[in-house]
Amino acid sequence: MRTKRGTSIAHSHHTKKADMIHCRKCGHPFPFPDFPYRCPQCGGLYGFTEGLDFSLGDRNPDLPGIWRYREGFSLPPEAPIVTLGEGQTPLVWAEAFGRKVGFKLESLNPSGSFKDRGTAVLISWMLAAGVKEAVEDSSGNAGASFAAFASRAGIQGRVFIPGYASGPKRTQIESYGSEVIPVPGPRSRAADAVLKEVEKGSVYASHAYLPHGTAGIASIAYELVEELGSSPGTILMPVGHGSLLLGVWMGFQTLLKSGDISQQPRLIGVQAAACDPLNRAYQAGLATPSAGPEGKTLAEGVAIADPYHGDRVLAAVRDSKGIFLAVKEKGIMEGQKGLARVGIYAELTSALIWEGLRCMPSDMPEPVVAIITGHGLKSG
Repeated sequence: MRTKRGTSIAHSHHTKKADMIHCRKCGHPFPFPDFPYRCPQCGGLYGFTEGLDFSLGDRNPDLPGIWRYREGFSLPPEAPIVTLGEGQTPLVWAEAFGRKVGFKLESLNPSGSFKDRGTAVLISWMLAAGVKEAVEDSSGNAGASFAAFASRAGIQGRVFIPGYASGPKRTQIESYGSEVIPVPGPRSRAADAVLKEVEKGSVYASHAYLPHGTAGIASIAYELVEELGSSPGTILMPVGHGSLLLGVWMGFQTLLKSGDISQQPRLIGVQAAACDPLNRAYQAGLATPSAGPEGKTLAEGVAIADPYHGDRVLAAVRDSKGIFLAVKEKGIMEGQKGLARVGIYAELTSALIWEGLRCMPSDMPEPVVAIITGHGLKSG
Protein backbone atom coordinates (compact mmCIF):
# COMPACT_ATOMS: atom_id res chain seq x y z
CA MET A 1 0.00 0.00 0.00
CA ARG A 2 1.43 3.36 -0.96
CA THR A 3 1.36 6.15 1.57
CA LYS A 4 -1.45 8.58 0.81
CA ARG A 5 -0.67 12.17 1.69
CA GLY A 6 -2.46 15.41 1.15
CA THR A 7 -0.54 18.58 0.48
CA SER A 8 1.54 19.25 3.56
CA ILE A 9 0.78 22.49 5.33
CA ALA A 10 4.00 24.47 5.16
CA HIS A 11 4.71 26.77 8.08
CA SER A 12 7.82 28.49 9.31
CA HIS A 13 6.91 27.31 12.84
CA HIS A 14 7.32 23.65 11.85
CA THR A 15 11.03 23.52 12.38
CA LYS A 16 10.84 24.86 15.91
CA LYS A 17 8.16 22.35 16.96
CA ALA A 18 9.62 19.35 15.13
CA ASP A 19 12.99 20.16 16.66
CA MET A 20 11.57 19.27 20.09
CA ILE A 21 11.76 15.64 18.88
CA HIS A 22 15.18 14.21 18.08
CA CYS A 23 16.72 10.84 17.33
CA ARG A 24 18.06 9.55 20.63
CA LYS A 25 20.98 7.89 18.85
CA CYS A 26 22.35 10.47 16.39
CA GLY A 27 20.52 13.65 17.41
CA HIS A 28 18.84 14.43 14.06
CA PRO A 29 15.51 16.26 14.44
CA PHE A 30 12.26 14.57 13.41
CA PRO A 31 11.91 15.33 9.66
CA PHE A 32 8.35 16.71 9.75
CA PRO A 33 6.21 16.68 7.60
CA ASP A 34 7.68 13.26 6.74
CA PHE A 35 6.58 10.72 9.35
CA PRO A 36 9.18 7.94 9.80
CA TYR A 37 8.83 5.72 12.86
CA ARG A 38 12.62 5.43 13.19
CA CYS A 39 15.43 7.77 12.23
CA PRO A 40 16.20 7.43 8.48
CA GLN A 41 19.80 8.46 9.23
CA CYS A 42 20.74 5.75 11.73
CA GLY A 43 17.66 3.67 12.60
CA GLY A 44 17.47 5.12 16.12
CA LEU A 45 14.29 5.86 18.05
CA TYR A 46 12.88 9.36 18.42
CA GLY A 47 12.10 11.09 21.68
CA PHE A 48 11.67 14.43 23.46
CA THR A 49 15.35 14.51 24.31
CA GLU A 50 15.10 17.76 26.29
CA GLY A 51 11.76 16.85 27.86
CA LEU A 52 8.60 18.94 27.56
CA ASP A 53 8.10 22.62 28.26
CA PHE A 54 4.92 23.38 30.20
CA SER A 55 3.61 24.95 33.39
CA LEU A 56 0.13 24.64 34.86
CA GLY A 57 -0.05 28.41 34.43
CA ASP A 58 -0.10 27.77 30.65
CA ARG A 59 -3.47 25.96 30.82
CA ASN A 60 -6.20 27.15 28.49
CA PRO A 61 -9.53 26.57 30.32
CA ASP A 62 -11.47 27.32 27.13
CA LEU A 63 -10.21 24.14 25.45
CA PRO A 64 -11.74 20.67 26.10
CA GLY A 65 -10.22 17.81 28.11
CA ILE A 66 -6.50 17.26 27.58
CA TRP A 67 -6.41 20.18 25.13
CA ARG A 68 -6.29 22.57 28.09
CA TYR A 69 -2.62 21.55 28.12
CA ARG A 70 -2.05 22.04 24.40
CA GLU A 71 0.88 24.39 25.08
CA GLY A 72 2.75 21.39 26.47
CA PHE A 73 2.19 19.09 23.47
CA SER A 74 4.87 20.66 21.20
CA LEU A 75 2.44 20.53 18.28
CA PRO A 76 2.89 22.54 15.09
CA PRO A 77 0.83 25.73 15.61
CA GLU A 78 -1.64 24.90 12.83
CA ALA A 79 -2.24 21.32 14.00
CA PRO A 80 -5.99 20.87 14.55
CA ILE A 81 -7.62 19.82 17.80
CA VAL A 82 -8.85 16.25 17.32
CA THR A 83 -11.04 15.32 20.26
CA LEU A 84 -13.66 12.80 21.34
CA GLY A 85 -13.75 14.12 24.91
CA GLU A 86 -10.57 12.44 26.21
CA GLY A 87 -9.10 13.43 29.56
CA GLN A 88 -10.46 14.91 32.80
CA THR A 89 -11.07 11.36 34.06
CA PRO A 90 -12.30 10.88 37.66
CA LEU A 91 -10.04 10.12 40.61
CA VAL A 92 -12.13 7.78 42.79
CA TRP A 93 -11.02 6.91 46.33
CA ALA A 94 -11.46 3.48 47.92
CA GLU A 95 -9.93 1.29 50.64
CA ALA A 96 -7.49 -1.35 49.42
CA PHE A 97 -5.47 -3.56 51.78
CA GLY A 98 -5.70 -1.07 54.62
CA ARG A 99 -4.74 1.93 52.48
CA LYS A 100 -6.77 4.74 50.99
CA VAL A 101 -6.08 4.61 47.23
CA GLY A 102 -7.10 7.02 44.49
CA PHE A 103 -8.08 5.13 41.34
CA LYS A 104 -7.56 7.22 38.20
CA LEU A 105 -10.26 5.94 35.86
CA GLU A 106 -8.56 6.12 32.48
CA SER A 107 -11.07 3.43 31.51
CA LEU A 108 -13.61 6.24 31.07
CA ASN A 109 -11.84 7.79 28.09
CA PRO A 110 -13.86 7.71 24.81
CA SER A 111 -12.51 4.40 23.46
CA GLY A 112 -12.24 2.93 26.97
CA SER A 113 -8.51 3.30 27.72
CA PHE A 114 -5.71 5.75 28.55
CA LYS A 115 -4.39 5.41 24.99
CA ASP A 116 -6.83 8.11 23.83
CA ARG A 117 -4.67 10.85 25.39
CA GLY A 118 -1.69 9.94 23.25
CA THR A 119 -3.67 9.05 20.14
CA ALA A 120 -5.47 12.42 20.05
CA VAL A 121 -2.11 14.24 19.97
CA LEU A 122 -0.49 11.82 17.49
CA ILE A 123 -3.43 12.08 15.08
CA SER A 124 -3.29 15.88 15.32
CA TRP A 125 0.38 15.69 14.29
CA MET A 126 -0.53 13.39 11.40
CA LEU A 127 -3.23 15.73 10.09
CA ALA A 128 -0.76 18.63 10.18
CA ALA A 129 1.62 16.43 8.14
CA GLY A 130 -1.07 15.67 5.54
CA VAL A 131 -1.27 11.93 6.31
CA LYS A 132 -4.35 10.26 4.77
CA GLU A 133 -3.72 6.58 5.55
CA ALA A 134 -1.81 4.84 8.34
CA VAL A 135 -1.17 1.44 9.89
CA GLU A 136 -0.85 0.31 13.52
CA ASP A 137 -0.37 -2.96 15.41
CA SER A 138 -2.03 -3.61 18.73
CA SER A 139 -3.42 -6.31 21.01
CA GLY A 140 -6.51 -4.16 21.49
CA ASN A 141 -6.59 -0.81 23.29
CA ALA A 142 -4.12 1.09 21.12
CA GLY A 143 -5.76 -0.30 17.99
CA ALA A 144 -9.23 0.70 19.16
CA SER A 145 -8.02 4.17 20.11
CA PHE A 146 -6.20 4.64 16.81
CA ALA A 147 -9.24 3.46 14.83
CA ALA A 148 -11.55 5.84 16.73
CA PHE A 149 -9.42 8.94 16.25
CA ALA A 150 -8.43 8.04 12.68
CA SER A 151 -12.12 7.82 11.84
CA ARG A 152 -12.75 11.15 13.58
CA ALA A 153 -9.94 12.75 11.57
CA GLY A 154 -10.78 11.17 8.21
CA ILE A 155 -7.64 9.01 8.13
CA GLN A 156 -8.04 5.47 6.78
CA GLY A 157 -6.58 2.99 9.26
CA ARG A 158 -5.36 -0.59 9.05
CA VAL A 159 -4.73 -2.40 12.32
CA PHE A 160 -2.70 -5.62 12.65
CA ILE A 161 -3.80 -7.55 15.72
CA PRO A 162 -2.67 -10.86 17.29
CA GLY A 163 -5.10 -13.63 16.36
CA TYR A 164 -5.86 -14.18 20.06
CA ALA A 165 -6.96 -10.55 20.75
CA SER A 166 -10.25 -10.54 22.65
CA GLY A 167 -13.48 -10.34 20.66
CA PRO A 168 -14.84 -7.06 22.05
CA LYS A 169 -11.65 -5.19 21.15
CA ARG A 170 -11.59 -6.57 17.62
CA THR A 171 -15.26 -5.70 17.17
CA GLN A 172 -14.60 -2.19 18.46
CA ILE A 173 -11.73 -1.60 16.00
CA GLU A 174 -13.81 -2.85 13.07
CA SER A 175 -16.79 -0.72 14.10
CA TYR A 176 -14.77 2.48 13.71
CA GLY A 177 -14.07 1.56 10.09
CA SER A 178 -10.42 0.54 10.20
CA GLU A 179 -9.42 -2.62 8.37
CA VAL A 180 -8.44 -5.36 10.83
CA ILE A 181 -5.75 -7.90 9.91
CA PRO A 182 -5.46 -10.77 12.46
CA VAL A 183 -1.99 -12.33 12.60
CA PRO A 184 -1.65 -15.88 14.03
CA GLY A 185 0.87 -16.51 16.79
CA PRO A 186 2.27 -14.36 19.61
CA ARG A 187 1.99 -10.56 19.88
CA SER A 188 5.38 -10.05 18.22
CA ARG A 189 4.12 -11.56 14.93
CA ALA A 190 1.64 -8.69 14.50
CA ALA A 191 4.52 -6.24 15.04
CA ASP A 192 6.56 -8.02 12.35
CA ALA A 193 3.61 -7.98 9.92
CA VAL A 194 3.01 -4.23 10.25
CA LEU A 195 6.68 -3.48 9.53
CA LYS A 196 6.35 -5.21 6.16
CA GLU A 197 3.60 -2.72 5.29
CA VAL A 198 5.77 0.16 6.47
CA GLU A 199 8.58 -1.03 4.18
CA LYS A 200 6.11 -0.66 1.29
CA GLY A 201 5.57 3.01 2.18
CA SER A 202 2.78 3.07 4.77
CA VAL A 203 2.85 5.62 7.58
CA TYR A 204 3.21 3.80 10.91
CA ALA A 205 1.05 5.38 13.63
CA SER A 206 2.95 3.47 16.29
CA HIS A 207 2.04 4.23 19.90
CA ALA A 208 5.15 2.28 20.92
CA TYR A 209 7.82 3.69 18.59
CA LEU A 210 6.68 7.29 18.05
CA PRO A 211 7.08 9.73 20.96
CA HIS A 212 4.45 12.28 19.82
CA GLY A 213 1.64 10.82 21.92
CA THR A 214 3.78 10.73 25.07
CA ALA A 215 3.09 14.46 25.47
CA GLY A 216 -0.63 13.67 25.60
CA ILE A 217 -0.15 10.89 28.17
CA ALA A 218 1.81 13.38 30.31
CA SER A 219 -1.53 15.14 30.87
CA ILE A 220 -2.35 12.42 33.45
CA ALA A 221 0.33 13.96 35.67
CA TYR A 222 -1.07 17.46 35.16
CA GLU A 223 -4.58 16.32 36.07
CA LEU A 224 -3.42 14.47 39.18
CA VAL A 225 -1.64 17.56 40.47
CA GLU A 226 -4.76 19.63 39.78
CA GLU A 227 -7.00 17.08 41.54
CA LEU A 228 -4.74 16.58 44.57
CA GLY A 229 -3.33 20.09 44.88
CA SER A 230 0.18 18.60 44.93
CA SER A 231 2.12 15.61 43.65
CA PRO A 232 0.99 12.06 44.59
CA GLY A 233 3.41 10.06 46.74
CA THR A 234 3.20 6.78 44.79
CA ILE A 235 1.61 5.77 41.47
CA LEU A 236 1.00 2.17 40.35
CA MET A 237 0.30 1.24 36.75
CA PRO A 238 0.44 -1.77 34.40
CA VAL A 239 3.51 -1.76 32.11
CA GLY A 240 4.06 -3.42 28.71
CA HIS A 241 6.10 -1.24 26.35
CA GLY A 242 5.91 1.42 29.06
CA SER A 243 4.37 4.33 27.12
CA LEU A 244 2.04 5.08 30.05
CA LEU A 245 4.82 5.08 32.62
CA LEU A 246 7.13 7.18 30.44
CA GLY A 247 4.35 9.69 29.75
CA VAL A 248 3.45 10.01 33.45
CA TRP A 249 7.13 10.30 34.43
CA MET A 250 7.70 12.95 31.75
CA GLY A 251 4.65 14.89 32.95
CA PHE A 252 5.95 15.07 36.51
CA GLN A 253 9.47 15.92 35.30
CA THR A 254 7.95 18.81 33.35
CA LEU A 255 6.12 20.12 36.43
CA LEU A 256 9.28 19.78 38.53
CA LYS A 257 11.15 21.85 35.95
CA SER A 258 8.42 24.52 35.91
CA GLY A 259 8.30 24.67 39.72
CA ASP A 260 4.66 23.55 39.91
CA ILE A 261 5.61 20.63 42.19
CA SER A 262 8.52 19.90 44.49
CA GLN A 263 8.75 16.10 44.34
CA GLN A 264 8.60 13.28 41.80
CA PRO A 265 6.15 10.52 42.82
CA ARG A 266 7.52 7.00 43.16
CA LEU A 267 6.45 4.96 40.15
CA ILE A 268 5.56 1.28 40.47
CA GLY A 269 5.40 -0.67 37.22
CA VAL A 270 3.32 -3.85 37.42
CA GLN A 271 3.84 -6.66 34.91
CA ALA A 272 2.35 -10.11 34.35
CA ALA A 273 4.77 -12.77 35.65
CA ALA A 274 4.26 -14.74 32.42
CA CYS A 275 5.85 -11.87 30.43
CA ASP A 276 7.90 -9.54 32.65
CA PRO A 277 11.17 -8.47 30.95
CA LEU A 278 11.25 -5.09 32.73
CA ASN A 279 10.65 -6.61 36.17
CA ARG A 280 13.37 -9.20 35.55
CA ALA A 281 15.85 -6.54 34.44
CA TYR A 282 14.99 -4.37 37.45
CA GLN A 283 15.45 -7.24 39.91
CA ALA A 284 18.76 -8.18 38.28
CA GLY A 285 20.03 -4.58 38.41
CA LEU A 286 20.27 -4.34 34.61
CA ALA A 287 19.96 -1.07 32.64
CA THR A 288 18.35 -2.74 29.63
CA PRO A 289 15.88 -5.64 29.54
CA SER A 290 16.67 -8.82 27.64
CA ALA A 291 13.84 -10.20 25.56
CA GLY A 292 12.18 -12.62 27.97
CA PRO A 293 9.67 -15.42 27.48
CA GLU A 294 6.49 -14.28 25.74
CA GLY A 295 4.26 -16.40 27.95
CA LYS A 296 0.51 -16.40 27.53
CA THR A 297 -1.24 -14.14 30.02
CA LEU A 298 -4.74 -12.85 30.75
CA ALA A 299 -3.17 -9.37 30.85
CA GLU A 300 -2.84 -9.34 27.05
CA GLY A 301 -2.35 -5.57 26.91
CA VAL A 302 1.10 -5.87 28.54
CA ALA A 303 2.30 -9.09 26.89
CA ILE A 304 5.39 -7.38 25.44
CA ALA A 305 8.53 -9.53 25.51
CA ASP A 306 10.85 -6.88 24.04
CA PRO A 307 9.80 -3.34 25.09
CA TYR A 308 11.21 -0.80 22.60
CA HIS A 309 12.05 1.85 25.21
CA GLY A 310 12.91 -0.59 27.99
CA ASP A 311 16.10 1.20 29.02
CA ARG A 312 14.22 4.48 29.46
CA VAL A 313 11.38 2.85 31.41
CA LEU A 314 13.85 1.23 33.80
CA ALA A 315 15.70 4.53 34.20
CA ALA A 316 12.44 6.42 34.91
CA VAL A 317 11.40 3.95 37.63
CA ARG A 318 14.84 4.08 39.26
CA ASP A 319 14.93 7.88 38.99
CA SER A 320 11.62 8.03 40.87
CA LYS A 321 12.91 5.57 43.53
CA GLY A 322 10.14 3.23 42.41
CA ILE A 323 10.03 -0.53 41.81
CA PHE A 324 8.65 -3.21 39.50
CA LEU A 325 6.31 -5.97 40.59
CA ALA A 326 5.17 -9.13 38.77
CA VAL A 327 1.73 -10.70 39.21
CA LYS A 328 0.81 -14.35 38.61
CA GLU A 329 -2.27 -15.31 36.60
CA LYS A 330 -4.34 -16.14 39.68
CA GLY A 331 -3.61 -12.67 41.04
CA ILE A 332 -4.90 -11.10 37.82
CA MET A 333 -8.28 -12.86 38.13
CA GLU A 334 -8.49 -12.00 41.83
CA GLY A 335 -7.58 -8.42 41.01
CA GLN A 336 -10.47 -7.99 38.61
CA LYS A 337 -12.85 -9.27 41.32
CA GLY A 338 -11.26 -7.07 43.99
CA LEU A 339 -11.63 -3.93 41.89
CA ALA A 340 -15.21 -4.83 41.00
CA ARG A 341 -16.03 -5.05 44.70
CA VAL A 342 -15.13 -1.39 45.12
CA GLY A 343 -17.27 -0.56 42.08
CA ILE A 344 -14.55 -0.47 39.41
CA TYR A 345 -14.93 -2.82 36.44
CA ALA A 346 -11.45 -3.00 34.92
CA GLU A 347 -10.08 -5.07 32.08
CA LEU A 348 -7.73 -7.87 33.09
CA THR A 349 -4.61 -5.90 32.17
CA SER A 350 -5.62 -3.15 34.61
CA ALA A 351 -6.42 -5.77 37.25
CA LEU A 352 -2.66 -6.24 37.74
CA ILE A 353 -2.63 -3.15 39.94
CA TRP A 354 -4.88 -4.67 42.63
CA GLU A 355 -2.33 -7.39 43.39
CA GLY A 356 0.34 -4.71 43.03
CA LEU A 357 -1.35 -2.75 45.83
CA ARG A 358 -1.38 -5.88 47.98
CA CYS A 359 2.32 -6.60 47.39
CA MET A 360 3.84 -3.13 47.39
CA PRO A 361 6.11 -2.16 50.31
CA SER A 362 4.26 -0.54 53.22
CA ASP A 363 6.65 2.41 53.33
CA MET A 364 5.67 3.76 49.91
CA PRO A 365 4.60 7.40 50.42
CA GLU A 366 1.01 8.61 50.29
CA PRO A 367 -1.21 9.62 48.66
CA VAL A 368 -1.24 6.42 46.59
CA VAL A 369 -2.77 6.54 43.09
CA ALA A 370 -3.45 3.48 40.91
CA ILE A 371 -4.21 3.90 37.21
CA ILE A 372 -7.07 1.89 35.72
CA THR A 373 -5.92 1.73 32.12
CA GLY A 374 -8.87 0.03 30.41
CA HIS A 375 -12.54 -0.81 30.88
CA GLY A 376 -13.74 -4.29 31.88
CA LEU A 377 -16.20 -4.35 28.99
CA LYS A 378 -13.17 -4.80 26.73
CA SER A 379 -12.40 -8.22 28.24
CA GLY A 380 -14.07 -11.13 26.57
